[in-house]
Amino acid sequence: MKIGNISLAPGAALAPMAGFTDAAQRRLAANFGANFTISEMVSAKALTLGDKKSPKLIWNGENCAPYGVQLFGAEPETMAEAAKLIAHHSFDFYDINMGCPAPKIVGSGAGSALMKNPVLAGTIAKAVVDASGNRPVTVKMRIGWDSSQITAVELAKRCEDAGVALLTVHGRTREEMYRPGIHTDIIAEVKAAVNI
Repeated sequence: MKIGNISLAPGAALAPMAGFTDAAQRRLAANFGANFTISEMVSAKALTLGDKKSPKLIWNGENCAPYGVQLFGAEPETMAEAAKLIAHHSFDFYDINMGCPAPKIVGSGAGSALMKNPVLAGTIAKAVVDASGNRPVTVKMRIGWDSSQITAVELAKRCEDAGVALLTVHGRTREEMYRPGIHTDIIAEVKAAVNI
């Protein structure tokens, strides 16, 4: 498997999780065979406003696995600006958070709130791809907002059209949060709908 021009070893990746996947945990996961790791989510808005804590979330230290920085936000221009602002840091790819269900994230229109607006999600993906230079862009998404808004296939196609190199599908809606089990049938529909 590849992320753009990055070849990945077989195995599992370390999924990003705020408050957990810091540099120390990423290093441990890489040492135990994770084929890639991703930062805790970083607010694009905070980066563009000069927040001093956000760059610390990006620092990776010494890590032997490919490493992505995850940005979240709901404004294409802000996401693109943030991508450019962190370009000097040492990392391998950008990841866009379209899956976080936390109220403070979805309340701003970011995270899994983007599952309700695939057009905006695609525009954000395109803005980050255009600002990413030579680095690939990946997207973490859910299958939809709730059972009446299963938008994963449409959103995935828009991300593919935008030039996204890899999609990670959390097989639940935002409403389901982290329970019950995942919807493998919808993950399969996404896989069948795109060529990335």
